[in-house]
Amino acid sequence: MAQIVFQDCRLFDGLGSELLEGRHVLVEGERIKEVSDRPITADGAEVIDLGGRTLMPGLIDAHFHAMAADPDFAKMEVMPRSLLAQHARHLLEAALLRGFTTVRDAGGADYGLAMAIKAGLIQGPRLFYSGRALTQTGGHADFRALEDHSAFCFCGQGSHIFGVIADGVPAVQQAAREELRKGATQIKIMASGGVASPSDPIWNLQYSEDEIRAIVWEAASWRTYVMAHAYTPEAISRCVQYGVRSIEHANLIDEPTAALCAAEGAFVVPTLVTYDALHRFGPDLGLPAVSQEKLKAVRAAGLTSLEILKAAGVTVGFGTDLLGDMQAHQSGEFLIRAEVLSAAEILRSATSVNAALLNAEGELGVVAEGALADLIVVDGDPLADLSVLQDQGKHIPMIMKAGAFVKRKAS
Repeated sequence: MAQIVFQDCRLFDGLGSELLEGRHVLVEGERIKEVSDRPITADGAEVIDLGGRTLMPGLIDAHFHAMAADPDFAKMEVMPRSLLAQHARHLLEAALLRGFTTVRDAGGADYGLAMAIKAGLIQGPRLFYSGRALTQTGGHADFRALEDHSAFCFCGQGSHIFGVIADGVPAVQQAAREELRKGATQIKIMASGGVASPSDPIWNLQYSEDEIRAIVWEAASWRTYVMAHAYTPEAISRCVQYGVRSIEHANLIDEPTAALCAAEGAFVVPTLVTYDALHRFGPDLGLPAVSQEKLKAVRAAGLTSLEILKAAGVTVGFGTDLLGDMQAHQSGEFLIRAEVLSAAEILRSATSVNAALLNAEGELGVVAEGALADLIVVDGDPLADLSVLQDQGKHIPMIMKAGAFVKRKAS
């Protein structure tokens, strides 16, 4: 079994608040075998002298859209799936080269993409996929134009990429079971209005208590959980009270709702960079006018939501939710959050916190004995300067996934 020793590094282990000087890490096969403050000797091992550069866990994006080729979801829904798959390959490979060795897809990716990555056909991050998001008629994943009066039933949704329309308890049970049957690692639901959909205002509440509880039960029966798109305090609190584990976006959250999330142990995954990118580039890239109007309300509240979440002690994950070519700004989420949070808080969100969210605590997001060897080497100190994670991986000369290099530049 191949062995590699990373010698003389400054270590961010994914858990602490400072770099650990003079560390040495032994990788054996796919996993980390040893982490030491003394030199490691292993017969036959390749030794890589990092000369004091930073070694840290591979980054995790907990709100990614591999199939999001365009900001206009209605346009994507009629694209050939083979074309979308090629866009997905491009987006996944680019994310990996930014240092993101794991992503949780929030709607669209499926078993085929996950298998293509495992088979090496796509050199992308490991993929936790939701399959199609569950939405009610007129909900956030119902991308029909307002003038489209065609009737939909669950049985007619087989061709849709990002969402499945399901109304009522039996229908949402069937929809959830179908995604779980196809290997979804978690279930995504729409619980409030959103920016990208044409017919639902941001404040709109989606899915009844019975429907949400039924979906949560189905996920739990597969020993997994539900993630919910939700912006407003009422939408968020309903989800948390009904058993949803992961709240996405949460831009309009208030103090009492944040306290509820903390008390119930819910994760919240803000995605601030997507609103910045949509504001700057969305109109030129085809974001519909109705979406541009809805964007204004949630964008303005983004940093305030971070302050509220931090004050309440909520467990905050790291996500981006970028669409199409705007995914090039994925690492910009670090800099936006730095206006409110410390670099250590942000980096823990993108490593060990997200690993816990993915039910992979100790497996991903840490540099520790027994963990998978998903590692990146950084030129510079990300705890002092988050800009070293920018520029499309320019300052990341080495990226390792499961003990194998996917990027390795000579020192």
